[in-house]
Amino acid sequence: MLRIHFTDNRQAPIWLVDERFTIGQDSRNKLVLTDSEISPFHAEIRQDHGLYYLTDCGTQAGTYVNDERIGARYQLRSDDKVRLGSLELLLVDPAKNKPKAEAPARWFLQVIKGEHQGHKYHVTGSMTFGRSVKCELCFSDLELSRRHCEFFLKDDVLEIKDLASANGVFVNHQKLSTAVLLPGDQVRMGSVTLLVIGPKVEVPQVEDEDATLFMRAIDLPKPAKPKPASQPAITNPLRVAAANAAQKRDEPAVQAKRPLNKAWLGLLVVVAVAAVALTAQAML
Repeated sequence: MLRIHFTDNRQAPIWLVDERFTIGQDSRNKLVLTDSEISPFHAEIRQDHGLYYLTDCGTQAGTYVNDERIGARYQLRSDDKVRLGSLELLLVDPAKNKPKAEAPARWFLQVIKGEHQGHKYHVTGSMTFGRSVKCELCFSDLELSRRHCEFFLKDDVLEIKDLASANGVFVNHQKLSTAVLLPGDQVRMGSVTLLVIGPKVEVPQVEDEDATLFMRAIDLPKPAKPKPASQPAITNPLRVAAANAAQKRDEPAVQAKRPLNKAWLGLLVVVAVAAVALTAQAML
């Protein structure tokens, strides 16, 4: 089965599951495009015995496949590039586009709660998650939408995008529409929770050469422990380390001079009084 990819990444890929798939500006089309060069009913794709045929609907701007203007019933194949005005679409057959053998497996999603618990999935390219059997990550949880979300792996950066699901996507207990994922993150959709497993990320250490180190004069009482929240957020050590490094870069240098604390002031007073007493005794 073919899938339409947008070369400008304006939206998530679309599976060609209908026998008739229409494209144009009119809201009655399966794929509605608002580009000025697109006609109200610009083109259509028909599925016939497992084959896909593209037809231009007599538009002035035309429809092009691999930079060649086409007319009626042009057979589409995987890796064909379709151009409508300035918009370019890429036809992909995921079954034929296998990952390169030399590419090491670096990103995984492991089910730590819910259906298929313990199973680990290798993330390659673009993978949809939901109840539909067309999804690469298919789960039968009724709280999931048919196409709930999509995981994108580009330049070794893993991202997630909510595909307008009914119950949303939660990353570390926070509801998000899109997010860049880090190793150790937990992603929840419905009753399924996934653990992100990926390459080790090095967090640069920030050193402040102008900072002054002070010794503690007295032991201060320990602060009272805060009451635990009803649902504590998941803490990812990589995210905490990155946040601390960014905060340390923004802090001003510590002032070289600090006011003396009460303990030191008291000690100075005692020494001064003793010196005066010794001086007075010597004079007698």
